[in-house]
Amino acid sequence: MGLVGGVVGFCLGLPIGLAAAYFVYLRYFAAARRLQDPVIKPLRDLDSETLQATIPHIPLWVKSPDYERIDWMNKFIFDMWPFLDKAICKHINRATRPIFDQYVGQYGIESIEFGELTLGTLPPTFQGIKVYEMLEKELVIEPVIRWASTSNVTVNVKVQSFEVTVQLEDLHIMLTPRVILKSLVPSFPCFANLCVSLMEKPRIDFGLKLLCGDVMAIPGLYQYVQDQLSKQISNLYHWPKVIQIPILDGASGATKKPVGILHVKVIRALNLLKMDFLGKSDPYVKMRLSGERLPSKKTSVKMSNLNPEWNEHFRFIVKDPDTQVLELHMFDWEKVKMHDKLGMQVIPLRLLTPYESKLFTLDLVRSMNPNDPQNKKNRGKLIVELTFDPLREDNMSSDAEGNASVRRDADGGGGGVLLVSVENAEDVEGKRHTNPYAEVLFRGERKKTKVIRKTREPRWSEEFQFMVDEPPVEDKIHIQVKSKRRGLPFRNKESLGHVNINLVDVVNNGRINEKYHLINSRNGMIHVEIKWSTV
Repeated sequence: MGLVGGVVGFCLGLPIGLAAAYFVYLRYFAAARRLQDPVIKPLRDLDSETLQATIPHIPLWVKSPDYERIDWMNKFIFDMWPFLDKAICKHINRATRPIFDQYVGQYGIESIEFGELTLGTLPPTFQGIKVYEMLEKELVIEPVIRWASTSNVTVNVKVQSFEVTVQLEDLHIMLTPRVILKSLVPSFPCFANLCVSLMEKPRIDFGLKLLCGDVMAIPGLYQYVQDQLSKQISNLYHWPKVIQIPILDGASGATKKPVGILHVKVIRALNLLKMDFLGKSDPYVKMRLSGERLPSKKTSVKMSNLNPEWNEHFRFIVKDPDTQVLELHMFDWEKVKMHDKLGMQVIPLRLLTPYESKLFTLDLVRSMNPNDPQNKKNRGKLIVELTFDPLREDNMSSDAEGNASVRRDADGGGGGVLLVSVENAEDVEGKRHTNPYAEVLFRGERKKTKVIRKTREPRWSEEFQFMVDEPPVEDKIHIQVKSKRRGLPFRNKESLGHVNINLVDVVNNGRINEKYHLINSRNGMIHVEIKWSTV
C-alpha cells in the first residue's frame, strides 16, 4: 500500500506543482518584465540588417535613390490586366501545345490539355525601376517585380482512359530582371529585340495539387522544390546569360509574315538501326520548321522494316527562308514505352531555289552537336525531296482617278494559304451554360479556339492556317460558336450559333474583315478576318 500511495501521490503532485510554479511566474516575474521600459532607438541609429528585419518590405524607391517610383505603371497594368491575362494565357497555350504533343502516344498518354488556365485577378506590381543611360542604340531598365497571384492552372492528362489532374495555384514570384531593348529603330514599336536576364536569384512559391491532394505538404519536398526551381532558373537566365526575344526583323523593322510554302516529300530510308528484339524497327519520321510553335507532322509507321518507303507529302508555312531549317527526327515506334530515337538531320531552307525541287540524301546522326562521339555510328540514310514556293505579292495598279486597286492573275490558278482570324463574338447565349469557343471547319479540317468561361462577349483573337492546292472559289468556311461545360458527361456541349462564309470574295479581293450574324442565335454576332495568299 505504501508503494501504491507513493506512486499516486507523485502522479498527482507533479502536475499540481508545475501549475503552481507557472502561476507564480506569471504573477511576479513576467509582470515585472512587462513593466520595464522598452528600448527604443531612432531609425538613423539602426544598422542595415536590423533595419531590413524591422521593415522587410520597404519599397526600393525609398531605400535606394537609383530606383524610381512608378505607381502610374501599376495602375495601368491593373486596368489592363483582364486583357493581359487572356493574351498571356493564349500565348502560353500556343507555346505549350507542341510540347504536349511530343508526349502524346508515349507512356500510354492519350491526351494532354489545359482544363483551367488563368493568371488570376491580381496583376504583378513594380516595386521600383532603374533606368541606365547608354550611349549605344539600346535602352536598359531594371524593374523589381512582386506578384502574389491568384492563378489557377489545371492540366488534364488522359492515360489509358484514366484522367489525371495536376493543378498549380497561389503562385508568388519576386524577380529583379534586366530588360534590354535593342536595337532601337525608327519603326513601331521602335526596338528589334527584347533581351531579358535575371540580376538576382528569383524567389518562387506555389501550391501543387495532384489528384486533389497537396503535393507540397509532403515533408521536405516543399523546400527541395523551391531551391531546385530557383537554382535551375538562375542557371538558365542569371546575368550575363540572356534570353533574346525577336520583335522585329532587324533589317526592315517589319514583323515576320508567311512568305511561302515548303513542300516536303519523305521518300524512303535505308539501313536503319535495329531496335526491336527480333532485329527490326518500326520507324516513322517527325518533322517541324524551326521558329514555329505548331505541332510536328508525322509520317505513318512502317512496321518491322529497316528500309521503309513512305512517299508521303507534307506542307509547311515558311516565314524566314534565310534562317529557318527543317528538322527531321526518325523514331522507332513503341506501344508502351517511350519511342526510341533512331537519328535526326536538319536542312537549311537557304539551300533551296524557289520553285525548284531538290533531292536530299541525309546521313542520320544522333544529335547536331559536332563533338558527340555517337555521331560516328552509322544510323542509316533518309531521302527527302523539298520544294519552296514563295507567296505572290499583290501587284498594285492605279485607275484613271488615281485610286489603288489589286491586279491578280486572270486564271486565278495555283495554291496558297488561307489565314482565318477568329477575333471575338457578341451577345452569344446558351440555354444551360455560356462558356463559348469557336470551331472552324474547312475541307474536313477542324480547328478550335480556347474556351472562355462564363461570358457572352468572348474575345479569342486566334489565327488558323489552311494550305490548299487551288483557289477555294467554290468553298465555304463553316464557323460555329459552341459552349462547353466541364465535369458532366451529359449535355456538356451546346451550339450558340453558326455562320457559313463564301470564299469567292476572299480570293478575288485578297482579304475580308466582317462581322456576321450567327444563324440560330437571337442577337449573336462573330467578327472574322480571312486572308488569301497565292503561291
